[in-house]
Amino acid sequence: MIKLIASDMDGTLLDSDMQLSQKNIDAIHYANSKGIEFMVCTGRNRTEALPPLEEAGIDCAMITLNGAQVFDKKGNVLFSAPIEKDTVEQILTVLEDHNIYYEISTNKGTYSESKEQRIENFASQLAEVTPHLTHKMAIAMTVARLEFLPIRFVKSLRELITNEDIIVLKIICFHKDGAIHLGPAAAQLDTFEELAVTSSGQNNIEINHRSAQKGIAVAQVAKDRDIKLDEVMTIGDNLNDVSMIQIAGVSFAMGNALPEVIDYAKYQTKTNIESGVGLAIFKAIDDNL
Repeated sequence: MIKLIASDMDGTLLDSDMQLSQKNIDAIHYANSKGIEFMVCTGRNRTEALPPLEEAGIDCAMITLNGAQVFDKKGNVLFSAPIEKDTVEQILTVLEDHNIYYEISTNKGTYSESKEQRIENFASQLAEVTPHLTHKMAIAMTVARLEFLPIRFVKSLRELITNEDIIVLKIICFHKDGAIHLGPAAAQLDTFEELAVTSSGQNNIEINHRSAQKGIAVAQVAKDRDIKLDEVMTIGDNLNDVSMIQIAGVSFAMGNALPEVIDYAKYQTKTNIESGVGLAIFKAIDDNL
């Protein structure tokens, strides 16, 4: 019997408007009524993840930043896996050598050096998942949405990380040319044994400490709750979801998932715009998967 459900957010739990459908909301409440805990497991930081959940009336624990931080329902940090500052310096050198825009997620929030580049890169990512959008429409929608994704702009990220109070949890990088431009940098970063390099879209790479992976975090949460892994259900769509797809007894790939994710998952559901998460939850419970 399933006792814990962990779901990715972007491209999974959230639809094209970055909201939870009513079917997804109903399914989460249905799971809770059966004594099954639901939690999100996302690449977002907590302040970015909260708005759509609060709007839907969903109060749950969170695995954020790909597993770099785990929070209980009240927002207390239960687990943290930062990147060492010396390693961060080396990462930034690699990214700058490849002329790649990046943002740094920390214990104090997410930081960037350029609002213009942030808008441009998020618009490209939005256009990737919503092909009918024109570039102008994607820019307009991005500007509106970024109001709900808090970020701080600084003159120098390198100077920021020298602050003793700043703990670096994730670095996310974007480039409009996707893998063609990001691939060489990702390959170079893959040689760092202490890092986990993954992706949540064709136009980005995400860099965490090797202990900050969704699968590791879900396993730790399950252990803390005395839940066996075969009693855990996970749902995702992209490469940063693979580790939690692999460890769960019941795993679903979204209909819009990458082929690699579909290959690893035990089951497949509908897309994120077809309430695939809700359908997967109802199926898993009613069919006693």
